[in-house]
Amino acid sequence: MVKIFIDPGHGGSDAGASGNGLIEKNLTLQIALALRNLLLDEYQNVSVQLSRTSDQTVSLTQRTNAANNWGADFYLSIHINAGGGTGFESYIYPGVGAPTTTYRDRIHEEIIKAVDFRDRGKKTADFHVLRETVMPALLTENGFVDNADDADKLKSSAFIQSIVRGHANGLARAFNLTKKAAALYKVQIGAFKENANADNLATQAEAKGFDAIVIYRESLYKVQIGAFSSKENAEALVQQAKSAGFEAFIYQE
Repeated sequence: MVKIFIDPGHGGSDAGASGNGLIEKNLTLQIALALRNLLLDEYQNVSVQLSRTSDQTVSLTQRTNAANNWGADFYLSIHINAGGGTGFESYIYPGVGAPTTTYRDRIHEEIIKAVDFRDRGKKTADFHVLRETVMPALLTENGFVDNADDADKLKSSAFIQSIVRGHANGLARAFNLTKKAAALYKVQIGAFKENANADNLATQAEAKGFDAIVIYRESLYKVQIGAFSSKENAEALVQQAKSAGFEAFIYQE
């Protein structure tokens, strides 16, 4: 069992970076929750724990202590940048060697493959979450909220899902994760030719407590709110969505 600790940066009273109508703490949580769900839904023998699952204040020490006490195999801290730049970059602690460097290289490469971001490179820094973790640790900076082009991308649910997929692909490659053989029961609430319409429905679903993502497939932008190996769990989510006013149904892949 591979134990992945995911740390959505900032939260609560610590908003992180902001710009162009975006707040870092919200984006990092959105990415982390979607990444957790994707890993658990699609891969075998992986366990995931988050430093926070809502907009709450969690100190840096609390984050690293939680990962250390849990005995995580890997610590992934997710952030959004600011300061006038553009693109994606990743950080590890200075002077560390394999396996941290190997994990970093594979995850960085897969994220760059998945997203339309400039590659700012693989870097080192004396960050608390990299220094105080006893397991290999990586911090990713996923675009700049104060850059108009990056911000426009980060406002798209489909682009956020690309970030999530890149992280998942990197983790799967780094830890040789095996995909589940069984088809997933996915819950969809809409499909559109225009991305803006899908993003609007996803926003409505998120406002009502659903983890909505937009996936571009078969020439349509599809709004998905869950994926399960159990049909019973998918059916329960369909009923919740219908009760909330959405037209929901199950499809398999």
